[in-house]
Amino acid sequence: MFSRDPATLTNLNAMVPERGRAVILFALAIALVAYATLAAPNLVISRASLAIGGTLVLTGAVIGVIRLIDGRARRIAIDMLERFMADDTTPAFLVTTKGEIRSRNPAARRRFTDFDANTFADALRATFANPAAVFFRLQTRAQEAGAAKEDIATRTGVLRLSVHRLEPDQYLWRIEDMPDRVASGRSADSLPVPVLTVGRNNTVLYMNEAARRLIGERIKSLDRLFQESPPRQGEVNTITTASGPAQVVVSEFEASAGRREIYLTSLKDLVGAQEAAFETMPVALMKLGRDGKILACNRGAMRLLGEQAAEATWLSDVMQGLGRPIREWLRETLSSGASGSSEFLRLSRSDREVFVQVTLNPIQEGGEAALMAVLNDATELKTLEAQFVQSQKMQAIGQLAGGVAHDFNNLLTAISGHCDLLLLRHDQGDQDYGDLVQIHQNANRAAALVSQLLAFSRKQTLRPEVLDLRDTLSDLTHLLNRLVGEKVTLTLSHDPVLRSIRADKRQLEQVLMNLVVNARDAMPQGGEIRIETEMVNLDNAIERNRATVPPGEYVTVKVSDCGLGIPPDKLQKIFEPFYTTKRTGEGTGLGLSTVYGIIKQTGGYIFVDSSQGQGSVFTIYLPVHEEMPSTQPARSVQPAAAQAAKHGEGVVLLVEDEAPVRAFASRALRLRGYTVLEAASAEDALKTLDDPNVTVDLFVTDVVMPGMDGPSWVKKALEDRPGVRVVFVSGYAEGALGEEDTAIPNSVFLPKPFSLSELAETVHRQLN
Repeated sequence: MFSRDPATLTNLNAMVPERGRAVILFALAIALVAYATLAAPNLVISRASLAIGGTLVLTGAVIGVIRLIDGRARRIAIDMLERFMADDTTPAFLVTTKGEIRSRNPAARRRFTDFDANTFADALRATFANPAAVFFRLQTRAQEAGAAKEDIATRTGVLRLSVHRLEPDQYLWRIEDMPDRVASGRSADSLPVPVLTVGRNNTVLYMNEAARRLIGERIKSLDRLFQESPPRQGEVNTITTASGPAQVVVSEFEASAGRREIYLTSLKDLVGAQEAAFETMPVALMKLGRDGKILACNRGAMRLLGEQAAEATWLSDVMQGLGRPIREWLRETLSSGASGSSEFLRLSRSDREVFVQVTLNPIQEGGEAALMAVLNDATELKTLEAQFVQSQKMQAIGQLAGGVAHDFNNLLTAISGHCDLLLLRHDQGDQDYGDLVQIHQNANRAAALVSQLLAFSRKQTLRPEVLDLRDTLSDLTHLLNRLVGEKVTLTLSHDPVLRSIRADKRQLEQVLMNLVVNARDAMPQGGEIRIETEMVNLDNAIERNRATVPPGEYVTVKVSDCGLGIPPDKLQKIFEPFYTTKRTGEGTGLGLSTVYGIIKQTGGYIFVDSSQGQGSVFTIYLPVHEEMPSTQPARSVQPAAAQAAKHGEGVVLLVEDEAPVRAFASRALRLRGYTVLEAASAEDALKTLDDPNVTVDLFVTDVVMPGMDGPSWVKKALEDRPGVRVVFVSGYAEGALGEEDTAIPNSVFLPKPFSLSELAETVHRQLN
């Protein structure tokens, strides 16, 4: 008849309201008593039913008493809460989970006069734009945390809504007016400076009286005020007011609960500010005479300018113009009468390099025209700008150097080539032979100078090989000791576990010699030069001097001296071509630029550290060479050809746009017995090959030419003549050929300037 399943009882208990449980228990007890007295089949069941019925009666009675006490306690609590609410000057509501108003205190009735509103959202509809969303958001948070609050900007000010959960179905809501206080605790309306309290999403929570006077109205969002958002702190910003645009200096401070306090200092207010206000302004300010004389500096300006500002008389004593003279700028600002004229200037500080943005505004000081200067630290901005300009300059110089080197190599090829032709017709006994040798030697010296330009622009031809730096330095030690002389001591120190690198040995030796010679010249009284090698494993990338060294294994080479050092203003220029601190005739200014180019083309990095009077340290990072396992099967030794081709056999198509170079190369090859067909451009070469009766064994072509370049016309020609071999020549490095161009079959590269014998030997090897 009654289920004893606990799950069933639990479900029943959940389904029945608490106030009806006692009634149900009494009904069950009566049913059990009736069953015991009338329908029980035996005495045992009758007594058990009576016992159960009695227990249910007792349980129902207890529940009824508890319910009575609980209900009375709740009524007492509600009465106490309502009495508290009645005395509370803050509007308060008792609201159900569904938003229905159970009661409201007198403050709420006076503040929110819509007595017909049955829901909390309806009562607040005249105050908030979307009260239902506010109600749902805060009640959800109160269900989880027990209470919630939020400051909301309205048309009449900022209101704080707070909600407390009383029962699962009742909530206490209170609505407070936020006092006009700033973060420091002082009344904002007593401050003469306009102050805005800004919350998240740039919502304006509060404006003091000075801010309302300045703007002319109450605003809800910071985006409505500033013409450029976000406002630039410490700088002059333009705001939109009821009377038109106005310029203000913005100072921003963090407050509690994610708020910000924004102070707006009008430039007009700055002009009429008292000395005390001028001194304590949160921005760096200076008063200047019309001739640039410093009339006053506040604390912010003194901190920015440094110690020398205390004794400075003129603006030019504390800062320097980056473009036009300072006096001209001041005179132009006064004559135009325009506010907000800005310039970037460099401070004359000895401890560090500081740039400032100075904004001038004409004022009247003692009845005479003067200027108010607003200073903003722009060091970071100018540093980034300088890095970008330096990078662009180095790239432009590299392109210029490469182009000049290309043209010079063409000239040197013609000079040295025709000199070789003349030497073939003169014996050593001839009176002109010595002059020809001098021409040839000086042409080679000029070629070496041009190769340094190509090294800087990273367009020289490298012949890399696997090297052990210990062996390279050991072979170079004798020459380096001769270079440093007797006053200087050369010391070498090697890491015992140094790994191999891949570089051009001749070029790497040039790098080390240039660095050692510079170190020697930096120590005119003598000293010690140390060359140290070390293995370095970088777990993280190194960012320095606009370069990023990726993680990996590197071999480092440090060349250090104890000489005069390099001034800080010259450190950024030492790798530029033709820049030198030496006197005329002592250097070309290409030494360190060559070092820079070789290291970069090798895939390495070079940095310099220097302190005046203590010396300099050049550090080179070279990546470790990783041996790649060979995947190709071993080639079988091919038998030698039955008969090698004789020297001078074959037809050569020579394509060169420089007439002197083409004339020398043509004569040189004909002297060796080759048949030479000449073309001044790629288009002329293709026309020559259009004749099917023309047989060509080898293409000798320049890479860079007007119109179609060398690799392009060669690819087109090889479509019909796939077996022809190729020799590319260029005043640039082999890098002038793209990756696809270097894959042209049966092709080699010959850099300019080349001699008669080098050209002849290269052609001979290609044809045989």
